[in-house]
Amino acid sequence: MPNKEIDLQISGMTCAMCAKAVEKALCSVPGVQTAVVNLATERAHVNFSGKVSSQTLSSAVEKAGYQASFMLEGQEQVLNEMPKSWPIVLGFGLTLPLMAPMVLHWLGWPMMMPPVWQFLLASPVQFLLGARFYAGAWRSIRSRSPNMDLLVAIGTSAAYGLSLYLWLVEETSAASLMGRPLYFESSATVITLVMLGKWLEARAKRKTTQAIQALNALRPTRVNVIRDAQVQEVDIAQVRVGDHMLVRAAERFAADGIILQGSTHTDESMLTGESEPLYKSKGDTVFGGSVNLEGLLTVEVTQTGRSTLLSRIIDLVESAQAGKAPVQKLVDQVSAIFVPTVLVVSVLTLVTWMILTHNWETSIINAVSVLVIACPCALGLATPTAIMVGTGLAAQQGILIKDAQALEVAHAITLVAFDKTGTLTVGHPSLMDVKVLSDLYSKHQVLETSAQLQLASTHPLALSVVKSWRAYVEQIKSPLLSSLPLPNNFKEIPGRGVSADLAGTHYALGSTQWMLELGAHEDTLLGASKDDLRQGRTCSWLAKIEDPHTPQLMALLVFGDAMKASAHEAIESLKALGIRTWMLSGDNEVSAAWVAEQLNLDGFNAKVMPQDKAKLISAMKGPGQVVAMVGDGINDAPALAAADIGFAMSTGTDVAMQTAGITLMRGDPRLIAQTIDLSRRTYSTIKRGLFWAFAYNVLGIPLAAAGMLDPMFAATAMALSSVSVVLNALWLRR
Repeated sequence: MPNKEIDLQISGMTCAMCAKAVEKALCSVPGVQTAVVNLATERAHVNFSGKVSSQTLSSAVEKAGYQASFMLEGQEQVLNEMPKSWPIVLGFGLTLPLMAPMVLHWLGWPMMMPPVWQFLLASPVQFLLGARFYAGAWRSIRSRSPNMDLLVAIGTSAAYGLSLYLWLVEETSAASLMGRPLYFESSATVITLVMLGKWLEARAKRKTTQAIQALNALRPTRVNVIRDAQVQEVDIAQVRVGDHMLVRAAERFAADGIILQGSTHTDESMLTGESEPLYKSKGDTVFGGSVNLEGLLTVEVTQTGRSTLLSRIIDLVESAQAGKAPVQKLVDQVSAIFVPTVLVVSVLTLVTWMILTHNWETSIINAVSVLVIACPCALGLATPTAIMVGTGLAAQQGILIKDAQALEVAHAITLVAFDKTGTLTVGHPSLMDVKVLSDLYSKHQVLETSAQLQLASTHPLALSVVKSWRAYVEQIKSPLLSSLPLPNNFKEIPGRGVSADLAGTHYALGSTQWMLELGAHEDTLLGASKDDLRQGRTCSWLAKIEDPHTPQLMALLVFGDAMKASAHEAIESLKALGIRTWMLSGDNEVSAAWVAEQLNLDGFNAKVMPQDKAKLISAMKGPGQVVAMVGDGINDAPALAAADIGFAMSTGTDVAMQTAGITLMRGDPRLIAQTIDLSRRTYSTIKRGLFWAFAYNVLGIPLAAAGMLDPMFAATAMALSSVSVVLNALWLRR
């Protein structure tokens, strides 16, 4: 039975150990293959066999002490509800009076609040506002996964209990305590500051999901459809394939479709990163989420729901954000032993201070400081928050990253291998040059005559001639020339060319071989075309046939797979990043060499069969080498799979996009350098976040154990560690 996948929204997690506990609970269910829990997105992605029920998974999570809800198909990714702010306001309202005497004492105004008032202010904070920490601690004990809540619960309870002991047991008179400090303010301050830190953390985490929120906002909720010859406004869920949508100017397309009537410019920037509006007319494809900038359109729906391009983009981004980067595995291993280690260090601190000072009051407070500062939240957030921001930024630029591993691996790329056709070139023949051979004719006449001759042909070269003529007419803004009469006596000779009569004169347009057969001089033909033939281009000749044995050559038409305008800049950008560039082409040696020379590639292989591309990619991989492959066709799929990371052009086939780790939504090779640069910045952000997360604990725990860190300062540092790690990830957006 094939495996199934499901996403769960998890609530109740507070640190990396909580995520680990949920993973452990899910993996313990018989039939579950893998479970990946992301603390930043608060999601669990579970792969399981068909024998496992959804309710069983939910029960396993709840048994571990957390809550799970199912994410239905089409449901937007959301973080759990923001913590309420009133507990924080109440906490500060109760805590500030406790802290005021301490602050005044520092300023030289000795003052001490009566113990009973300290008790009355601290108790609601400890047991009402702090109840969440006790509940979390109990969950961690039940699941045998000690977490942040356990550290906070033990630490604050120790400070609160010590204060209670000093007040009620050790001292017989409340008056005698007026000059002696208690530690009610420490326990209350720790709880209040930790709550504030988690609230700030939750708020900051929401900013990391802005890319997904922006994509989800592109989905219209209502759409106008034509049914029974009437326009009806219906819910987007009621739209079906084959429906005809009526889309007005400034409205978003609700689904993918083909234009039946009308023309417009569309804004697809949120889908592809292309800022320039694109012209669309009858027969062109439009995508759900893009904007109709002008005109009234009738569109036939071809894809709805999860099948639309927008939904597939959202799914890919969510999948990448929910996954774990390879570096996170190391963090998980550290987190697994972190809290138990902290508990041991805290006990050792208590024992050591008791031996050295025989003052159990000081010993307990120092042990409490160790517990409070050693929260592993920052460790659990450093990697996923950076991955979320990085993948979100990539999606906004038209770069779809399949998983977190692809984003992390991309930073280490040392060589990029390109397929030629459709990747570095436009992928279809274009009329690249028109060389007029006689002063009797103008370029305008040659183009017009050639286009008219080719009107009845469906050959790719003929289509490119007609397309060039139309582009020329649009450029000179002459609507009178936009339509051409069909030629008379049209003949198409396979492998040779076409001939026809125009205004009583017979013309031929075709290959060099045909011109030789018609009587043209070989020296003339080769002399005019030798440079183009050296570059691997295709040459055709336009000739007037007045004398059956001597064609009058009018012009040379040069065809080729034109270089993409951005190809040269793309290669230069990669070289600036210190990355070598290579080309794998099935074309002949001459064509491949010319492209490699024009782009200043480091090397190339020509006449490469599809099955050999993967072998060449594997041969390029070696110690210290991380190889990327860029392609767009079915024949590139094996090479994309063989590379350390594959880049697929969305202008190509679905097979290539499914095989590659990264899909470029525009056929622009410059996006490759952008992806690598973004990956490098993301990876640097991850390392910086992990450095600070470890630094807080490496520096803080010894200071706390040495008695140099008050519990209140420890709580402040702990709260700031999580917030600073998330803000570090958000800095990527700049």
